Amino acid sequence: MKPVEVSRGDGPIVLGIPHSGTWLPGHIKAQLNDRGRTLANTDWHIDRLYHGLLPGATTVRATFHRYVIDANRSPKNESLYPGQNTTSLVPVTDFDGRPIWSNAPDAAEVAARRAAFHTPYHTALEVELKRVQKRHGVAILYDCHSIRSQIPYLFDGKLPDFNIGTASSSSCDERLEDLVQSICKATEWTTATNGRFKGGWTTRHYGRPLHGIHAIQMELAQSTYLVNEAPPFTYDELKCAPLRSVLAEILGRIASLAPELGI
Repeated sequence: MKPVEVSRGDGPIVLGIPHSGTWLPGHIKAQLNDRGRTLANTDWHIDRLYHGLLPGATTVRATFHRYVIDANRSPKNESLYPGQNTTSLVPVTDFDGRPIWSNAPDAAEVAARRAAFHTPYHTALEVELKRVQKRHGVAILYDCHSIRSQIPYLFDGKLPDFNIGTASSSSCDERLEDLVQSICKATEWTTATNGRFKGGWTTRHYGRPLHGIHAIQMELAQSTYLVNEAPPFTYDELKCAPLRSVLAEILGRIASLAPELGI
């Protein structure tokens, strides 16, 4: 199994999908406890949800599970949200704060995983962003995520349905942020911008609007497209049809905006 899959398109948008993968190398799976093996923290079916929404989009998807290593965390393991509960480069707990390892990886193993999985994913992502920028004069990274709508360990209450992250409006042109926000707010779903989720390391690292690369993260509440947010985490076709329509509108209008964002 390759750690990353790339589907190249000729448009200005790159879809990053770091957390839909469920592959666990055998020796890593053996280190997980029973709770860890449920893979509860997966962005379930997010690749399926976005598939085919924008002709010409490039997709970069991690095939490995985030318990192997989290491709949306700093390789230096710096916290994205200092002072708040979160998970690390190689998580030691799930989103409920419960241990996931019978035999937790040591520093040497974390370094090996970083080289084998984290680095190849970001090498591929960087290559595609540069290729797209060379072709269009601009590249837009749209980072695709989802999470359970209620996780007391991470946040209070119920998460909004659309959670837009732009690193406090620093990772993309304000026109891009405003466009996505306006589309989401015009729907039946709830929306927050730079709330509990401001964009992960990917958004913060690549988003350099003054240099022609814009990045925005969309964190969807899984209640918007799953039958329920518990095993077996079934994809709900009826819920997904209207949601995919909104996501297609977002991506299409972003692509139309791209020429105005060139430097």
